[in-house]
Amino acid sequence: MLSTRLTLLLMVATPALMGVGTLMGSALRKLSRQCQEQIARATGVADEALGNVRTVRAFAMEQREEERYRAELEESRCKAEELGRGIALFQGLSNIAFNCMILGTLFIGGSLVAGQQLTGGDLMSFLVASQTVQRSMANLSVLFGQVVRGLSAGTRVFEYMTLSPCIPLSGGSCVPRECLRGSVTFHHVCFSYPSRPGFQVLKDFTLTLPPGKIVALVGQSGGGKTTVASLLERFYDPTAGMVMLDGWDLRSLDPSWLRGQVIGFISQEPVLFGTTIMENIRFGKLDATDEEVYTAAREANAHEFITSFPQGYNTMVGERGATLSGGQKQRLAIARALIKQPTVLILDEATSALDAESEQVVQEALDRASTGRTVLVIAHRLSTVRGAHHIVVMAQGHVCEVGTHEELLKKGGLYAELIHRQALEAPPPEAPKGPRNRPVRS
Repeated sequence: MLSTRLTLLLMVATPALMGVGTLMGSALRKLSRQCQEQIARATGVADEALGNVRTVRAFAMEQREEERYRAELEESRCKAEELGRGIALFQGLSNIAFNCMILGTLFIGGSLVAGQQLTGGDLMSFLVASQTVQRSMANLSVLFGQVVRGLSAGTRVFEYMTLSPCIPLSGGSCVPRECLRGSVTFHHVCFSYPSRPGFQVLKDFTLTLPPGKIVALVGQSGGGKTTVASLLERFYDPTAGMVMLDGWDLRSLDPSWLRGQVIGFISQEPVLFGTTIMENIRFGKLDATDEEVYTAAREANAHEFITSFPQGYNTMVGERGATLSGGQKQRLAIARALIKQPTVLILDEATSALDAESEQVVQEALDRASTGRTVLVIAHRLSTVRGAHHIVVMAQGHVCEVGTHEELLKKGGLYAELIHRQALEAPPPEAPKGPRNRPVRS
């Protein structure tokens, strides 16, 4: 309304500035994202070193870890300085451009006033109105620098928020408890990990776990034993074939119900939370009563050592159970698995990391826990699986031999070879200590 010519000038200059700002903003967002990723890498190095501080100390690698962290921090500093220079350049060019627009408005407006095409009052009114818009845009340019940092950090969060797992957390059928028998069947299963799609871990794997029986998986490392347990827990779905529970395809069952009520899992290195013993055991069944916790602890041979603590079941175990021994942590893990009364129990090298005394106590608890349940035992130490109803020998992703301990020894195949090899590797028994017999002189 005040000046068509000056308005057209602003309509041409403003979109041009916005276009240039958009291009610069895109480059700044990319740079900010790189800066955030570098900070994450530096934090990861520090977290890894502090989390494994005993290993770092054991190998006297403090200086090396400091150098690694210093190098990552230096890279972070360079990225941050580069980002700061970019934001400063963006804001400086924005202010120069806006001031040039004001000067251009004064120059052209002054020419219009000199030619009596515009009054001085209208020029001042136009200038005040345009300065209001330009000042707002200048403030937006300052805000943009903060938005760039926020968006680049938020993008990583939003990426994880928008991810959806391939296997849903819940949803599907649930088998009534009275109909559960615990029969597990792997029917012509093939599987490759998503990170290595070209390498088949399991190849046409077929196996049946009879209800109420103990089945042991043995074989050399890398044969696919732990993968079988992961498929049974439905951490992954097979790429071919199917895994069935009592005739039901696991993919049709509710994963939350399957893991929470049907399957109990005891690993080689149990993970405890930094709360009380009571809360760690109750983690297996949140609505369990105190009496159920005590019963599960007794079944796991844990009640005696728990009650020996001054605070009993209210004893804090520390981060990852740092205040407990290996055998004590393993027995708490057994109690946590038993409190939900699972139909199927998975034992993944549950005693391999324990000393002989702790192993005997934990093995007694495992034997008690295995009674009346379908049990899948994964073991490298073959002496722990002699009593299994069926021993399955795996190699290169498929079943090689099946039978009892005596039957497989008679075959003289891979199992017998593994037994012989472990017997050779076993340390000789210690000689009994006592007074030495002196040689008698003839």
